[in-house]
Amino acid sequence: MVFSDELLDAGSELWAAQKRHPFVVELAEGTLDEAAFLTWVRQDYRYLLDYARTFAVGGAGVRDEETMAHLFGVAHRVLDDELDLHRSFAAEYGIDRAELERVEKAPTCVAYTNYLLRTAESRSVPEFAAAIYPCGQGYLDVAEHMAEIADGEHRYTPFIEKYTSDAFREAVDWMRAFVDRCGAAYPGYHDAMREAFLTSARLEHAFWEMAYTEEDWGTPRPAAVDAGTPGST
Repeated sequence: MVFSDELLDAGSELWAAQKRHPFVVELAEGTLDEAAFLTWVRQDYRYLLDYARTFAVGGAGVRDEETMAHLFGVAHRVLDDELDLHRSFAAEYGIDRAELERVEKAPTCVAYTNYLLRTAESRSVPEFAAAIYPCGQGYLDVAEHMAEIADGEHRYTPFIEKYTSDAFREAVDWMRAFVDRCGAAYPGYHDAMREAFLTSARLEHAFWEMAYTEEDWGTPRPAAVDAGTPGST
């Protein structure tokens, strides 16, 4: 079994929890409340800015030229392509780019982006590979689940199409291969990689909860990040 499959097995409860989260189910059905969706748009916009920074920082820390070039390329594509989707969604609801850039991160968004950047800056390359993997594989798997349960097209269909597109699948395939290369080359880091993967997976689940509850600094921290969450240790 390749190491990425071992990680997915370790996070299976969290994957199942994401697929049954009401944000995911209601988005697939087209019934998700507009305010929850716009919370996701605003917060994910801010998340992706730091996600791009994470890839850039991670690229600076690797030694082989090909991986470095790819990681820098991902940072550029996130800024140039994926953020355009969010700007497009926001524009449909009268939210311009300037407003998106003024959005304050919710606590869960702060926790997740800080974790990714700290891992890229100060942890090993194998841990970095494992930490970024849940976002890519998670969105692909969740979006495929959405496509299965969706009943026709609706206003959220572009979300599902984006994260099941061939381009996104190719991006996730590279991340998965990156994890497998690190897992094969650094067996002594398997425990650390597993912990990095599970931490990000827990935060992925918490991100759906953050959007659904419209979390801000005046609300309690979502239960999704507490010790009793599925898959926590």
